[in-house]
Amino acid sequence: MPETFRNIIGPRVKEARMAQAIRLSQSSFARILQIGGLKIDRSAIAKIETGRRPVTDFELVAIAEALGVQVTWLLEGGDH
Repeated sequence: MPETFRNIIGPRVKEARMAQAIRLSQSSFARILQIGGLKIDRSAIAKIETGRRPVTDFELVAIAEALGVQVTWLLEGGDH
């Protein structure tokens, strides 16, 4: 995996975000996560989706819950 990637869930986060019944913008998704207690903004979501920002275990669980997917599904997206 190239060093530029700092997480393996980025592509799956974007896929799940775009697959919502009402497509979520990065800003809307960040607001949902903020309501859930994460200090995160649209820029951070963009960096996560492109693999340029690491994701903590706490954030991983919150992202999965907000998107209605399993943590393991997010982690299966690791082939860059």
